[in-house]
Amino acid sequence: MPKQAIHTLFAIALAVLFASNVQADGYVRAEGTAIVDADGEPLLLRGMGLGGWMLQEGYMLGLGNLGQQHVIREHIRALIGEEKTENFYRAWRANQVREEDIRAMAAWGYNSVRLPMHFNLFTLPVEQEPVPGQNTWLETGFALTDQLLAWCKKYNLYLILDLHAAPGGQGNDFAISDRNPELPSLWDSPANRAKTVALWRKLAARYKNEPAIAAYDLINEPNWGFAGTDDPHGCAEKGNEPLRTLMMEITAAIREVDREHMLIIEGNCWGNNYAGVMPPWDDNLVVSFHKYWNDNNRESIASMLALRDQYRVPLWLGESGENSNAWFADAIELVESEEIGWAFWPLKKIGFNNPLEVHPNPGFQDLVNYWKGEGPRPTAEAAYAALMQLAEVDIRYEHAEVHRDVVDAMLRQPGDRSPRAYRPHSVDREAGGVIAAVDYDLGRPGIAYLDHDTANYHVSTGGERTPWNRGRRYRNDGVDIGAGASGSNLVELDSGEWLRYTLEVQHAGSYVLEALLDETGSPLALEFWLNDGDPAPLAEQSPSRHSAVVHLAAGPQTLVVRAAAGSARLGTLQLVPAAPGGSGG
Repeated sequence: MPKQAIHTLFAIALAVLFASNVQADGYVRAEGTAIVDADGEPLLLRGMGLGGWMLQEGYMLGLGNLGQQHVIREHIRALIGEEKTENFYRAWRANQVREEDIRAMAAWGYNSVRLPMHFNLFTLPVEQEPVPGQNTWLETGFALTDQLLAWCKKYNLYLILDLHAAPGGQGNDFAISDRNPELPSLWDSPANRAKTVALWRKLAARYKNEPAIAAYDLINEPNWGFAGTDDPHGCAEKGNEPLRTLMMEITAAIREVDREHMLIIEGNCWGNNYAGVMPPWDDNLVVSFHKYWNDNNRESIASMLALRDQYRVPLWLGESGENSNAWFADAIELVESEEIGWAFWPLKKIGFNNPLEVHPNPGFQDLVNYWKGEGPRPTAEAAYAALMQLAEVDIRYEHAEVHRDVVDAMLRQPGDRSPRAYRPHSVDREAGGVIAAVDYDLGRPGIAYLDHDTANYHVSTGGERTPWNRGRRYRNDGVDIGAGASGSNLVELDSGEWLRYTLEVQHAGSYVLEALLDETGSPLALEFWLNDGDPAPLAEQSPSRHSAVVHLAAGPQTLVVRAAAGSARLGTLQLVPAAPGGSGG
């Protein structure tokens, strides 16, 4: 047997031996089927992944046709040159995640952060090593991690280190790991695997005394057909021996220097196929699974619950998201009912279904159009200005749009099904009240609103991806929100759909309730329901305006606006104090 293989087996044996004696006092750890904190109390991790920071994926920038970061980088370099491209990436790393982002996460109620790491910020690719077989360490990734850790400690958040892009790339879903299929993958290259093991040993040696780091997530979403190319993502794989072996080697390297930190493993098929991966080889180990676009019932996680029960290990939903608020609340309620923590994906991107939405400058959109073949090539000067505006301004927390509805769906709605006011809607005898139709209450479908499409379940249905908010703007519920001629937000209601509003009435009395409509809808009949009573009789019904006289008591009142027939684009609701006699004014 070669000396290297003997050394590997010896290291694995040592890791297994040490595992039974892990001293984890002061650290988050696995205890039976639970994750517990330093005091031994159950810890339910609720967090977000910082996707797009150390590793870009094309879809997060609106570049679906340019998936991998190295491809995006090459397109940028072709426009502005290598030096300015490096300037852009330095600015990106300095601004995409900052203290303000972490402070906001803590204020909202999250307790943990998952950091997706790209190996090339920590060490050179094997193809670029000056001395083959040796590792050149780069300070960039370590410095970024150190700074993030300091912010997490300041705001009492746990940090989970996640190797999202391993040397060579760990799967055939290229964008996830920035894989270049023209070079050897992680699984094709012993040198890439050795570098992966060495990187984890280096990380563990650096952070072994940091209890604020909850865990090391060893390899994100392996998706590889070890048995053959007809199963490229490893979903039918029965053995997974190379995956198990590599994770055991990583464990051995970590345990040489760090016997404290909890380890998180992920199966094949994007983290979900554990055939041949078990049984566990370390007693401070958590089994992660990822969940996207499927039903939110116990059956959908039954295989993972069976692993937990068979091997007495904790589970963690290490990644999920990219769906609607209704799906988020249902998924989190499901896993938390089983005492399973979670990290959703991502905190921030160009897109509306995450806590923070980046709105890029028009120049960047010109770049996107060019790269998609839908616009002219910009000048180098214009391209550089747009990219630096994106990296230095647009992506910063203070310029992002905060989606409070997304945060509410993740952190409140799983345990609280009551509706809450999205904004204060005050009504008084002097000024009446004006309500933007898009500012309906926070809550689940059937409670705060009703819409015919609420989430994307295409993995379970086997059909097409289903949109929910077809306008993809302002809010992440099933309610369709489009843009009016002036750029304002309009709710698009179809027959049977409704919206709920909580009003705070300062003065009891009669008011004329007016719904102002965009006239591009089909013939419509709106209904106004107050406090679950009968609908108010309509005083006027036209393509641009529906109105009724309503009588409001002082205090909190509930208004439901329902499309009884047809469809409409609803912009504003107005409450105007009625003239004496109740005829309006």
